[in-house]
This record gives sequence, C-alpha cells and structure tokens, in this order.
Amino acid sequence: MNPTETTAWKSLSEHRREMESVHMRDLFARDPERFKRFSISFADTLFDYSKNRITEETLRLLFDLADEMDLPGWIERMFAGGKINVTEHRAVLHTALRNLPENPVYVDGENVMPRIEAVLAKMRDFTRSLHRGDLRGFSGQAVTDVVNIGIGGSDLGPHMVTEALKPYHRRGIRIHFVSNVDATHLMEILRRIRPETTLFIVASKTFTTQETLTNARSARRWLVEFSGSEDAVTRHFAAVSANPEAVWKFGIDPHNRFDIWDWVGGRYSLWSAIGLPIACAVGMEAFEELLAGAHEVDEHFRGTPFDRNIPVIMAMLGIWYRNFFGAPTHAILPYTEYLHLFPAYLQQLDMESNGKSIDRDGNRITGYQTGPVIWGKPGTNGQHAFYQLIHQGTQPVPADFILTLDPQNPDGDHHRILTAHFLAQTEALLKGRNVPEALHRAFDGNRPTNSILIDRLTPRSLGRLIALYEHKIFVQGIVWNINSFDQWGVELGKQLAGTILEELRSDTPLSGHDGSTTGLIDHIRRKK
Repeated sequence: MNPTETTAWKSLSEHRREMESVHMRDLFARDPERFKRFSISFADTLFDYSKNRITEETLRLLFDLADEMDLPGWIERMFAGGKINVTEHRAVLHTALRNLPENPVYVDGENVMPRIEAVLAKMRDFTRSLHRGDLRGFSGQAVTDVVNIGIGGSDLGPHMVTEALKPYHRRGIRIHFVSNVDATHLMEILRRIRPETTLFIVASKTFTTQETLTNARSARRWLVEFSGSEDAVTRHFAAVSANPEAVWKFGIDPHNRFDIWDWVGGRYSLWSAIGLPIACAVGMEAFEELLAGAHEVDEHFRGTPFDRNIPVIMAMLGIWYRNFFGAPTHAILPYTEYLHLFPAYLQQLDMESNGKSIDRDGNRITGYQTGPVIWGKPGTNGQHAFYQLIHQGTQPVPADFILTLDPQNPDGDHHRILTAHFLAQTEALLKGRNVPEALHRAFDGNRPTNSILIDRLTPRSLGRLIALYEHKIFVQGIVWNINSFDQWGVELGKQLAGTILEELRSDTPLSGHDGSTTGLIDHIRRKK
C-alpha cells in the first residue's frame, strides 16, 4: 500500500496545517503535566518526547497510520521467521540471536535456536581460552591482541560496542579493528602489535568481500613472513563466515570458524558471532548481558500498545518530521564519550536500511520521502561545531539527545557540567529567544528533540539502546512500504570497481566509461 493513500496520511496532512503556528512553549504552558504525559520509563531508561511539535491528536493519527500500514502484522511476521526480506527471499531474525533458548523460532520448518545456542557455546569456549591465556601463537606465547578484519556491519557494530564498553574490557587483551581497504588502516595497526601474540578474526558472511579479503591476505602475508611458516595461520586466524570451503582454503582451522546464517543481515549482526571481538574484549558473560538487554526491548516492542511503545513512538515521530515537515536529516547526539561511534553506527543501520526509492511491490516511490540522512557527534564537541545550524538554520533538524546519569569516570564537576549542557541545549531548542533589536541573536525555538536518559552505560543498557533504534528503523520501513533488509544500491559500485581495477592494472584502451571516468583513469595511469 502507498502510505499517502491511507486515510491517516490525509488526516495528518490536514493536521500539519493546524500545527503550523503552534509553538511548543505554548503547549507546555497549557499543560503542566506534558512531561509526564509524553515520557516513558523502561527498565533503567527514560524516554522523554515531550519536546516535540505534537499533541495527543498527532499521536493518535500517527498510530492510525501505523495500523493502516499493518504494522502489527509485520511485527509478528518478523518475529515468527516470515521471509519479509522480499527481494532476497529471506527471514529477518536478528531477534532470534538474543531470544531465550526455550522459545523456538522456525525458519523453513526448522527451529534455529539450537544452532544459535551451539555457536554461543563455541564462542564461550573460545573466549574462555583467550582470557585464561590458553590461546597461544606459533612461539608459544599467549595472545594479547585481537584484530577484527571486516567492513560495514562486520565492523561498525562490534567496533561501536567495544568502544562503548571500554570500562568492562578484560585486562591483558587489546582489541583493534581494520575495515578500510586503504593499506594505511591495516599497516598502522600492524606497527603496534607483535605477530607472535596476535589473533586475527576475519568477519565476512560470504568470505568474498573484496576489502575484507584484501586486508586479510595482507595480514596473513605479514604473519607468514615473520613466522617463516604457513602453519602459523591455523594458530593466529579465526573466521566468522557462512562459507566453510573458502575459510578452509584460506588456511583457517575449522575449529576456529564460527557460523552465521543468511537470515542475519550484516548491519543487524553484532548479536551473532560477528560479535566475537566484543566477547573477546569484555567476556562472554557481558556479551550475553548485551543480548539480554536487546531481548527485553524485543519483548517490549512486540507486546506493548503503540501509545507506550518506545520504538513505535520514535519511528512515528521521525515520519511526522520527515514526511510532513520536510526534515531531510536526523541528528544523534550522545552526551557520553563512550558512545562516540554510535552516530556512525546508526548511519549505516538507518541509511542502508531505509535509503530506498523502490517500494516492496517493485514500484518507484513518488509523493513521499523515505529515510533521512543520519549524522551526529558526541556533546559537547558538537556544540562547538554544528549546533549553530540546528538552532538557527533554515531547515528543521530533529535530534536525539542521549545521556548517562552515572558516569564511569567521575572526576570533580565534569559530569554536572556535561549534564547542564545537555539540558540547556534541549531547552534552548524548545524555547528559543526573542531579540527584536538584533535578529541575528534571535532563536525561533520550536525545534524538536527527544531525550534518552540511561542510568549507567552497561552491556545490558547498551543492548536495550541499540534494539530501540533497530525496531524504530523497522517500523519506518513498514510505513514507507519499503524493504529495510536489502542493500542493492551498493552493488553497482562493486561491479564497476572490479572492471576498473583490471583497467588500472593494464594499459589496454578504455571503453564503456563516461568521459570524466575515462579521463580520470588515464590521468591515474600516467601518474602511476
């Protein structure tokens, strides 16, 4: 169904005109209970959405739109293992990865929970050996450094979580991440580690990803040259892949290969064995706490009415601003340095999921916009960079502000100052300031924000936070009638890169390119 043809969409369009002249200052003035009415506590998380240009009528119409687009039905189909990734004919079951083992989940008639539990048990044994010092390299020394080689979902998710949970890292193990095919990324890490005490994890579902395999082969060559033997590969490499033959050909011991399945999308895969570097960093118990937090949100999302359902409210507010206020971007502003990679992680999660222009029925989308540009930076650094645009720019920028209340590193007045800035920015965006005699100093205010307050950043609370955004993105994809679980838009660039790579290696005449690309290839060939 085209969402613009629903009764709710048409009503929302009319309601948007009614809200045009409404200022949030007045909404708060009229309703002393607005904060209480428009905030939700869940576990150790408070979600405050009262600083939005909404009324109860707005929410009712937004929930009507979700109902008309059959959101309840799609939620059940996802959790039940239905093949809702329609272009690839796959189930979408990252939720099964954090499910309780006694609750069966079926794909093509098979309960996948025993397979998930088997991989978790293998991860448990592997990381236990690492932390005990039993994993030893070719020289007999214990492993001290783990290098994850992946890209996209095989890098961003584990990297973000590993950074976020630094206070929980096990002593004696250092974690590194390599993703960029620019050799600088790999070489700068190789200069800081020792071959005899390093374990490489190659994370690639297909084990054919060009960037990942290029980096992995270079790391392999570095190890073999230093050790003097191909046999060292079996002691120093592990893999997360669904391609056992390719892993074996690379020289990796089958005991060090961890399964992943086609119903686990790359950007939703940190909960799977792709999360092995997380477990190496913080231990398997903390990794399972991460899973448990996400499972709590799964249960909340699946079983809570829309008017108290945090991911649904987050999603529908996003649709309100994207489709009815024309907001082209959405800012993620964590006020904790441990979440410094969270905006980048959400960029991939959201933009690769909902950056689509073809609907689920194969039609080109017209008449409405889909996914926004996601961006952000930790506060207070962002305040000295781009908040000027958020406050006084010509386009609305809805923003999520995220704060942890119990800091991992208390030191004097640091956290009070951080908290004061957090609160001041959302209040300033709400209220604005009237300066008739100097318009350049005036702020309109009425700029929407959500505030997410977490008692303490723990593995469990981080799992909750990530899952809230996963389900938000899913809801928006359903309302926009798009498939949030494929990414065909990246395929053409990959194909062209293969052709151009061969042309860069040779001096054969060029054909089939546009004039600019031909000229650039010629210039690069001459310089090389």
